[in-house]
Amino acid sequence: MSRIFPALGLLGLTAACALPPEGVSEAALVRYDSAVTSLGCTLVTEPDYLAAGIQTGLTREQLLEVTAYKLSSGGAERLPEGGIKLTTGACA
Repeated sequence: MSRIFPALGLLGLTAACALPPEGVSEAALVRYDSAVTSLGCTLVTEPDYLAAGIQTGLTREQLLEVTAYKLSSGGAERLPEGGIKLTTGACA
């Protein structure tokens, strides 16, 4: 029985990672997807993040939080050379 409780705790942490970042609206998530799509579906370099920030109105911290959300929810994947690629919508 004691082995079940740590597993449930990890499940809760995993589920929490798949929630959109606090303070980021659904509209901001749509703007993020549009911005990354306009950049070839990837965020790799600093200029990519700057362009995405300008297009979305999100701060750098919010961009990183949304990127982490996309990775944890299966909406993006890490690239071998660094950065991420969206795997949904027009980028699928």
